[in-house]
Amino acid sequence: MDIRAILAGLAFALMWSSAFTSARIIVADASPLAALTLRYLVSGLLGVAIARALGQSWHLTPAQWRATIIFGILQNAVYLGLNFVAMQTIQASVAAIIASTMPLLVALAGWAFLGERLKPLAAAGLVAGTLGVGLIMGSRITGGVDLMGLLLCGIGVIALTIATLAVRGATSGGNFLMIVGLQMLVGCAALALATAVFETPQVTPSWPLAAAFLYTTLVPGLAATFVWFWLVNRIGATRAATFHFLNPFFGVAIAALLLGEALGAQDVLGVAIITLGILAVQLSRQSKG
Repeated sequence: MDIRAILAGLAFALMWSSAFTSARIIVADASPLAALTLRYLVSGLLGVAIARALGQSWHLTPAQWRATIIFGILQNAVYLGLNFVAMQTIQASVAAIIASTMPLLVALAGWAFLGERLKPLAAAGLVAGTLGVGLIMGSRITGGVDLMGLLLCGIGVIALTIATLAVRGATSGGNFLMIVGLQMLVGCAALALATAVFETPQVTPSWPLAAAFLYTTLVPGLAATFVWFWLVNRIGATRAATFHFLNPFFGVAIAALLLGEALGAQDVLGVAIITLGILAVQLSRQSKG
């Protein structure tokens, strides 16, 4: 892995992790589902336009369309929609930690439901990740965290895990950026329906809201996606996925720096254990080759 790939992986993890802090700022002044619907409309249209400018086609294979629809609904609408709603009442760092367990849940589900063999290093990583989450959630529950918010984040990361397992390999065949743009538009359509059913859109205009919305649309929404696909094409999906182990640390650090979210010693220990657990799982998967 060369220095360019390492820097790209660090940039991806930083951008992905920062999305929780920017989302927390957005939902403080705007209805979460309506804001996310608008974000995906802008990101999706930009993504499709850039893909077309690069010569990519929206004539996808059946497998690519299936992946586009599944991921658009489960990741963009269910996972992020529930996280945006939850962050009205819980801290960005908590949402980031729960979302960061996705690689652990993918490994666990692959073993439990798909018959995939679990190497000792991966098993140790799963145990460590579970212990780390238990440490953090135990301290937060006793500290009075909103349980409904935790539940929504939990359902969201399960939806993301299901989507990841359902579409593995289905996006092969090119047109990656077009698929991402169309996924965002699928999520936009699903969220627009949810907004009509569950929300009365409200917004309190402010400079922090405008900056956070612009940032989350362009950086985690588009730039992180471009960096991710560049990284996958350069070093492969398995090695690229190793950078996910940085997400718990970055998510918590950014929330503490920009939002002033307090962290106790038990939280820091839990984040460290989760980080090591994710790293162990990803290294185990990398060693298959």
